Amino acid sequence: MACVAVTWARPESTYTDKWDNINVDEILESNRLLKGYVDCLLGKGRCTPDGKALKETLPDALEHECVKCTGKQKSGADKVIRHLVNKRPGLWKELAVKYDPDNIYQARYKDKIDAVKGSA
Repeated sequence: MACVAVTWARPESTYTDKWDNINVDEILESNRLLKGYVDCLLGKGRCTPDGKALKETLPDALEHECVKCTGKQKSGADKVIRHLVNKRPGLWKELAVKYDPDNIYQARYKDKIDAVKGSA
C-alpha cells in the first residue's frame, strides 16, 4: 500500500498536513496501535479520526501515486511500507487484498516494494 501512512484529503493540491506530526515509529513499534490502524483500514474495528481520514484518502493516494502527499506523508508511507513488507507481511497481505484485489498497485509499485524488502 504505497501510502499506508498519514494522508488526508483536501481539495487543494496536497492532502491536509493536519496529522503530519503523528509519530509513525510509535505506531509501528506498538502492536496495539498498529493493529488498531490496520483493523480500521480493513473495516474490522473502530477508527480514530486520523485513521478514518487515512481510510478515506488511501484509495486516491494509491491511484494517483501519492502526488497530493506532503513530504512527511511520503516519508511516513515509505517507513510504513518497509515495516509491513519486512516485519508484518501478513498485515501487508491483508491490506493488499482489501485495497488492491486486482494486483494493480502491487504491479505498479513492484520496483519500490522490491527495493524495501530486506531493508527494515
